[in-house]
Amino acid sequence: MRDLKKFRGVFCALNAIYDENDNIDTEKMKALVKVYKSLGVKGVYACGSTGEGFLLSTEERKQVAEAVKEAAGDDFTVIVHVGCASTKESIELAKHAEKIGVDAVSAVPCVYYHLPEESVRLHWNSIIDSTSLPFIIYNIPQLTGFNLSPEMLGEMAKNEKVIGVKNSAEPVYLMERYRQAAGDDFIIFNGSDEQFVGGRLMGADAGIGGTYGCMPELFVRLDELVNNNEIEKARALQFKINECIFDLLSCKSLYGAAKQVMSQRFGIDCGNPRSPFLPVSYEDAKPIADKINKYVSELD
Repeated sequence: MRDLKKFRGVFCALNAIYDENDNIDTEKMKALVKVYKSLGVKGVYACGSTGEGFLLSTEERKQVAEAVKEAAGDDFTVIVHVGCASTKESIELAKHAEKIGVDAVSAVPCVYYHLPEESVRLHWNSIIDSTSLPFIIYNIPQLTGFNLSPEMLGEMAKNEKVIGVKNSAEPVYLMERYRQAAGDDFIIFNGSDEQFVGGRLMGADAGIGGTYGCMPELFVRLDELVNNNEIEKARALQFKINECIFDLLSCKSLYGAAKQVMSQRFGIDCGNPRSPFLPVSYEDAKPIADKINKYVSELD
């Protein structure tokens, strides 16, 4: 059995932060990582969907990875998403991630083009073969148009370097199918924040989520409740979390709302998302931040 302990738990999908000139603000990103580290989060997932990875240049993604790794140190797990439209750029980012010493890399299939399994397999295996790092498949069919089959996952999982899958597909049924296909020596990350409890009960070991960053304390506690088999308490907390997620999604931009909430809760100006995502005002986000603070204060 492989030692996969550092990949179990709650991982915040890390938002990108920009300065007033729309450049990466590495100091504020480091500060945000340190906040998460202090609140019991296991690690971060950088440059993915929440991290606006596909709106960043290759050099900006390297800046983010370097800043995150520096802030994380050696006792906080860093997973870097390196997926790009081209395999060539993905390999460049993977090699950079290995050079700076991150814990694992991850990638979606090639975006925009709807490709067959053979093409996706080539894309992922080329990234995997380019470094010695562990690799985590990222399945998010609602954005990529490619839905990872249990059969393909089982085949990919035979590679020793493929240690897990971040599954953001909606049906929690897939968690059980993936577990059957990949076996127990494999990490399944729940990617649907509003179904954390369902995903864990159906086979996921951990979670990576974009709304975790607004309320890490709630998700850390939720993970503890599931681990302790306190399912009724977990369900009640999931319902509270889902209220907050609904409020975030009711804003004109999820990422804009999330950044405003984080700014208010953690005292770090997280700014606005990059265009074409829309900003959200302080006033619109304040009731959400207040609700999250209330639920955090009620944790036992």
